[in-house]
Amino acid sequence: MTKNLLIIDDEAAICSSLAFALEDEFLVQSTTDPFEGMEWVKQQSFDICLLDLKIGKIDGLEVLTELKRHQPELIVIIMTAYGSISSSVEAIKKGAYSYLTKPLHIEELLTLLGQALHVQKLNQQVEFLSQELEKKYGYQGMIGKTPVMKHVFQLIDKLKDIDTNVLITGESGTGKELVARGIHFSGKRKKEHFEVVNCAAIPETLLESELFGHEKGAFTGATSRREGKFLLANQGTIFLDEIGDMSVSLQAKLLRVLQQKEITPVGSDQTIKLDVRVIAATNRDLKQAVKLGEFRSDLFFRLNVVEIQLPPLRERKKDIPFLMHHFIHKYNQELGKNVKGFSPQALECLQNYDYPGNIRELANLIESDGNVRF
Repeated sequence: MTKNLLIIDDEAAICSSLAFALEDEFLVQSTTDPFEGMEWVKQQSFDICLLDLKIGKIDGLEVLTELKRHQPELIVIIMTAYGSISSSVEAIKKGAYSYLTKPLHIEELLTLLGQALHVQKLNQQVEFLSQELEKKYGYQGMIGKTPVMKHVFQLIDKLKDIDTNVLITGESGTGKELVARGIHFSGKRKKEHFEVVNCAAIPETLLESELFGHEKGAFTGATSRREGKFLLANQGTIFLDEIGDMSVSLQAKLLRVLQQKEITPVGSDQTIKLDVRVIAATNRDLKQAVKLGEFRSDLFFRLNVVEIQLPPLRERKKDIPFLMHHFIHKYNQELGKNVKGFSPQALECLQNYDYPGNIRELANLIESDGNVRF
């Protein structure tokens, strides 16, 4: 299929000469008016745009931003008679595919256009494969085809509309928050707030206020009233991450909240009734913590109505290729890269590694490699 190419340059002679040189390979439209060009892009689809860096008094980089806003997949090649390293870097940052200095050499331009279309085709294939991957092996942003992950997806599907408490267990980096989000955003509460509290990241003296809120003057530094995460999550879901790191004294207060379905802000004697779904997660063995007296048994049983155990990545290595392709697509979009895949050697190396940091470590490896190498 013949590709559509747009030329925007304030010199009519350049527009006509380029159109003449390229009309055998492309369906060409050209204009000396950048506003007309931007209007065309709003109304019809183009594959490539040759854009002058300076169009009269108009900055071509501003036009570039507008073009990409309406057609993110549009390949834009900047042309200028006043090339500089700083302007070329800025153009690439704003989404240009490449940068050419006038006078243009048609053979060089045709080669560049061929390369750009090839990259575009590969990106479309990656996009299609990623969508198919998500359809076949995904659930709410999670990827997996192994039996244990299929079981996790089935549990999420069963629990999404049931208000029972859920405890998600697994090593750090296995995706516990993703499971919690999957339960919330696929269920009946998905239009309400999803609030996250990392119990290990907040000092004990502040965690009670973070959870239940406080009144003005309740403690030193409480200069105004503050609503806690439980109140913000009313009608929605609160996710208590690393619940195993909560102090025993605060565990008692949380237990009362779960039993009474009400909170009392710090410094207040008024209770507030709530309707909140509670999902907790931990990388600790809470049964062992109960035996050691580090976690209340009554709170454990209150939270652990249904447990979802997430396996470490080393126990689901057949999912690694699917996760790798998922992260390639994700970071190509976020970092503006065009990574197409892995060499057989790299794939073998990544599949044989044990990933002590689990999926988070795999994601970080692919993101950092994309930043450094590509």
